[in-house]
Amino acid sequence: MLSVGVGPFSLSIGHLLLLLAFIVALIVGALAGRKEKLPIAGPLADIFLAAMVGARLGFVVRYFEHYQDDWLGIIDIRDGGFDLVSGLVVALIFTGYLLWRRTNIRRPLGFAVASGLLIWGFTTGVIALIDDQTQGLPDVALTNLNEQPVSLDSLARGQPTVVNLWATWCPPCIREMPVLEDAQNRYPGVNFVFANQGEHPETISRFLSQQNLNLNHVLSDRQGGLARAIGSQGLPTTLFYNAQGKLVDSHMGELSRASLAQGLERFDASQSVEDETIRLAIIQS
Repeated sequence: MLSVGVGPFSLSIGHLLLLLAFIVALIVGALAGRKEKLPIAGPLADIFLAAMVGARLGFVVRYFEHYQDDWLGIIDIRDGGFDLVSGLVVALIFTGYLLWRRTNIRRPLGFAVASGLLIWGFTTGVIALIDDQTQGLPDVALTNLNEQPVSLDSLARGQPTVVNLWATWCPPCIREMPVLEDAQNRYPGVNFVFANQGEHPETISRFLSQQNLNLNHVLSDRQGGLARAIGSQGLPTTLFYNAQGKLVDSHMGELSRASLAQGLERFDASQSVEDETIRLAIIQS
């Protein structure tokens, strides 16, 4: 499952796990500081905010080349561009600073932060392990704009594949289309597939013509089978499958050039792991 629906909104599993960890930290901190009547909600919120800012700055620095022509994009966090390592480092440094300066809250704050990190790390690891064992290219009924059956496997042809779930009524889908169109021209070794959710091929064709978009593999998923198969509750959702058909990354929400570059990097990383696994198998045999 990639996301969950909360009323009219959708949250990615990653964001939901962060929220869960923060709530657990608040509860543990409140219980640990109850006897001394030490509220730590404020310091926890400060740590969380510092981590988010640090993660964003780390991401921007890492992919700065993609922001040189879009300075406002640096503060546009709708692309979900955050660097996990940078966020964790900033969170730990800021936590250490608070523990040093505010000795009266050391015990409850330490318990709270440790509990939040443990919950986040454990749940993230379990979900990643499950996904690693189960997620490949879904076998669902799709058609091209001529209403002829098409399978994702036939389009992949043993190459890395990016599958974008979108709809013509979805504003962030529309905003990210030029980014994906540019990418399909810049990365000929990667298949880009655009799986429209729930709309008639005629509606899709009219939209592409109006927007002057030239996309290679545009499919219609009128029954929404692909979204159900991958567990996505929101649009746009973008999936990154390596050459072996294994899901190596996913992104819910609007893509920027930087966040797309982050997803494409996972292809190289997964190939390196695959090559190392083969090398070790040969050595052991």
